Parts: sequence; C-alpha cells; structure tokens
Amino acid sequence: MKMKVMNITDIDKFFGTIDRCEGKVELVTDNGDTYNLKSKLGQFASLTKVCFNGKIPVVELVTYCPSDAGKIMNYMMNS
Repeated sequence: MKMKVMNITDIDKFFGTIDRCEGKVELVTDNGDTYNLKSKLGQFASLTKVCFNGKIPVVELVTYCPSDAGKIMNYMMNS
C-alpha cells in the first residue's frame, strides 16, 4: 500500500513504529530512490535525503503487509 505521511516531528517515535512493522516498509523519494526502512542503514540514509531541521515534512511510504499500514496510520493519528 502506498501512502503519504506528513509532518513527522518525532523521528525516533516514527522509526520505532517502523521497527514494529512485520513486513518490508520502503520510503520513496521524489527522485524515485527507494530506501528499506526496516534497515538501520536505510533509516540513516533516508534521513539525509528527507529530514529538514529535525523534521520530515512529507514522505511516500510503501508497505507490503496490511497491518503495517494500520500501524503507521495509528502513529500519525496519535502523534
């Protein structure tokens, strides 16, 4: 499932949510680069591309497990 996630201000909590996901979660940049967010290296590399002033304004995520999309939506609604 593709989704846009906006205004991530607590990056540690966001990546904690990603770590709890069961399947693969990818971040897709505007340039079409794809980062595996289940990998710590992927998390670090993606931060260098999408993080501005300690915040992530908007990212496109792709999840492959339906329950993972729910976890990310729950994070967004409660943050």
